[in-house]
Amino acid sequence: MSNHHGGRRRAARTSRLSRAGLGIGRHETAPARALLTVLALLGVLALVAVALLWPDRSGLQALQDKAAFAPNGTTYVHARLTDRTRADDSGNEAAVVVLTDGPDKGHERTIQLPRPDQRSALRAGDTLVLARTPAAGGATYGFFAVQRGTSLWLLTALFVVVLVAVARWRGVMALVGLAVAGAVLWWFVIPAMLTGHHPGLVALSGASVILFVVLYTTHGLRPTTSAALAGTLGGVAITVALATWAVHASRLNGVTGDAGGALMSYAPAVDFPGLLVAGVVIAGLGVLNDVTITQASAVYELRAASPDASRLQVLRAAMRIGRDHIASTVYTIVFAYAGTALLTLLVIRLYAQPLSLLAGTEDLAEEVVRTLVSSIGLIAAVPLTTAIAALVADTAGDPHGHSHGHSNGHGH
Repeated sequence: MSNHHGGRRRAARTSRLSRAGLGIGRHETAPARALLTVLALLGVLALVAVALLWPDRSGLQALQDKAAFAPNGTTYVHARLTDRTRADDSGNEAAVVVLTDGPDKGHERTIQLPRPDQRSALRAGDTLVLARTPAAGGATYGFFAVQRGTSLWLLTALFVVVLVAVARWRGVMALVGLAVAGAVLWWFVIPAMLTGHHPGLVALSGASVILFVVLYTTHGLRPTTSAALAGTLGGVAITVALATWAVHASRLNGVTGDAGGALMSYAPAVDFPGLLVAGVVIAGLGVLNDVTITQASAVYELRAASPDASRLQVLRAAMRIGRDHIASTVYTIVFAYAGTALLTLLVIRLYAQPLSLLAGTEDLAEEVVRTLVSSIGLIAAVPLTTAIAALVADTAGDPHGHSHGHSNGHGH
């Protein structure tokens, strides 16, 4: 009797944790256990790859020392905008400011505004960040940025509040996963690429670690999550392979804009075509994860609703859902890339040249490759995830990944 009550208590606790987003569902079928074993091996392999590709800190420091951001002795001070001067004959506009910190605090200066900022809605009372450079005749001041800290922090706080209010505990775990993802990108992926490691391998290993953490912390250690993780990793692998081929077949060099020129000057060891591959992988992680977790959940919901259906029947029903999801998500990818490349598209449209001619330019070709490769990886991940989920789904299971219990009282 005590075993019976203990099993019921454990099942109830598992159910509560699952509903909270920390579910530890049991991988009861042989395919589910095999999948978990394979994922564990892939997780270890990803960690080994991260260790082997870990950036050399001394090399990174040497690059940072070489890439001087500003002249020696430059410091950054704040100033309050009091007035904006009228544009001169050349169309240049300046700002009259009062320094609010630094050695010249309280003094008034006139600062030349960059052309883009001359079009901004700067007004009296706004805070600017100025670069102060020591000079023989006294320090010189130049515009650096607008102080946007308050608005950005308010927007971040609003995001956190809305996320937690709507998603509750899963929202909290999503924030944890987001923090881990940011740490992996900042401390491993970016430095490893800067110090000359192959960007495709770095992105693949870093993305794998991120996916393990993000999926299991947000959705719990459940068969549904394991199936989604396997499908996502497969989609990432397909994306890396296809992006590598597309970049080299299209002869893309990966160097665009001022940022590309700066990297060529200060970090010549960077593999720029490989950066394109890495960018496609990283940019597609979120959408890929969304599609696979939804598809895996659909399979388990269908299995729970029709426990007597065959795996093939469940697979076909889930693919009907997946096709609708693919159509809507491809739009998401295309519009997302179109939004980020909007300035480039405006310039291209301004030139009034045939698309067949401009498609060969680096800027437009990169966007086409990003969009098509990401879409193909996403599409391929749907049937892959569906097949894996249909294979590992327990005929007696539920969408949370634990069995319904048995009347004999023994439990599992």
